[in-house]
Amino acid sequence: MASAMVVTTGVVASRANKRSVCGPGGGGGGGVARGAEEEPPPPLQAVLVADSFNRRFFPISKDQPRVLLPLANVALIDYTLEFLTATGVQETFVFCCWKAAQIKEHLLKSKWCRPTSLNVVRIITSELYRSLGDVLRDVDAKALVRSDFLLVYGDIISNINITRALEEHRLRRKLEKNVSVMTMIFKESSPSHPTRCQEDNVVVAVDSATNRVLHFQKTQGLRRFSFPLSLFQGSGDGVEIRYDLLDCHISICSPQVAQLFTDNFDYQTRDDFVRGLLVNEEILGNQIHMHVITKEYGARVSNLHMYAAVCADVIRRWVYPLTPEANFTDNTTQNCTHSRHNIYRGPEVSLGHGSILEENVLLGSGTIIGSNCSITNSVIGPGCHIGDNVVLDQAYLWQGVRVAAGAQIHQSLLCDNAEVKEQVILKPHCVLTSQVVVGPDITLPEGSVISLHPPDAEEDEDDSQFSDDSGADQEKEKVKLKGVRLSRLQSSRSRSCRPGLSLESRRHEYGRRRGTTAESLGTQNQHGRRE
Repeated sequence: MASAMVVTTGVVASRANKRSVCGPGGGGGGGVARGAEEEPPPPLQAVLVADSFNRRFFPISKDQPRVLLPLANVALIDYTLEFLTATGVQETFVFCCWKAAQIKEHLLKSKWCRPTSLNVVRIITSELYRSLGDVLRDVDAKALVRSDFLLVYGDIISNINITRALEEHRLRRKLEKNVSVMTMIFKESSPSHPTRCQEDNVVVAVDSATNRVLHFQKTQGLRRFSFPLSLFQGSGDGVEIRYDLLDCHISICSPQVAQLFTDNFDYQTRDDFVRGLLVNEEILGNQIHMHVITKEYGARVSNLHMYAAVCADVIRRWVYPLTPEANFTDNTTQNCTHSRHNIYRGPEVSLGHGSILEENVLLGSGTIIGSNCSITNSVIGPGCHIGDNVVLDQAYLWQGVRVAAGAQIHQSLLCDNAEVKEQVILKPHCVLTSQVVVGPDITLPEGSVISLHPPDAEEDEDDSQFSDDSGADQEKEKVKLKGVRLSRLQSSRSRSCRPGLSLESRRHEYGRRRGTTAESLGTQNQHGRRE
């Protein structure tokens, strides 16, 4: 059955107006007879937060929001919406704050807003959202959710079938009179796995019999941690202490979750919520459970390290059926063919004589590769132009990037329309943001981040309290960039940047001050193994 598309913007709509759009009977199609003996389960809803409330991708996210960053030439939010639709979600509320107009424009042009979409997408925008807590308090104020719903961010890459987890969640709530308010999804993953990052590492104490979460703690920066002795007293079925879990950031929530965020204004993140409920479990009577998957895939692209790891997994087909040639977005420019050694070629791709595509390479539509090039473990976006004798190793090139002859790019990211001149060498972990031009005949040291955007005064403020990601260390020093465009780096070291800025000061500004931003592009040669 075709479902109507309704778009709601702003947060000024009254509760009555919201009910007229999203009330019972909306989004799922077809009413339910009141006299029926057994009502079918209500349409599954989802709350998608299209903002990270941190600057983990700055300065890249200065040009476009994180959820629109291309991963294997597909916007992150498209992966999330495809996952939600495949898992049976019929109505998704997309909450936007940073660069909301770009997100709205992207969604309105996508298949998610067609009348035939199985998942009705409703867009809600506001500049007042500063945290996940603000979003869920708005969900409660507008009475948007009527039953259990999924809570996700817009940078989730997953092929998890949550049917079993959802059934277990609903059964617990039925048997225990709505005591369980949330089920968190985890993936079994060893601590050394490439998709594990320090920011997201957690240790969880769980009841062996019921999967009830007893203790939840992030471990970044901790050399040791402790557990309350009460966890091990009176637990006849035993308690498991688990450090082999990857938090997928997918949560099955009851409507009470939004209400609890309203009642507790100090809850800003999901971690705040989990800690608050576990500490006050005996008083509030609410419980949190977990569901662990072993074979399916689920990860959040929370930083550049995770971007590289997840992108490699998509190319290596670990997220099947979300593979590059599947074109689940129905965008003709994203069509491509798949061949041996995970080589993907889009339409109208030109490959020069003597050029070698070794393995795990994606070439976007209309890309031109010169002669005698060597490309491995790399993603090249649509409309790129690669000159002769170029070496690309673990390189991520977005739309319209130009690389001149003799250049070498290793473990680096080049954003839309960036340009690398002749004989330029990019050492590992370099980032060139949109429109940046470098070269010719220079070598960028490891960890260099070049951007056209000067740092803002507000960027010195630590925003980690509004995010489930812990903040990177920040320094107070700033570089004066007024009137400077980093659009071209000259060949000599003394003239490596335009007047008023040295390459070294810029590198340290984003290499040290932003912490993991530049250094997060991890080595990919481990991505093929699975533990």
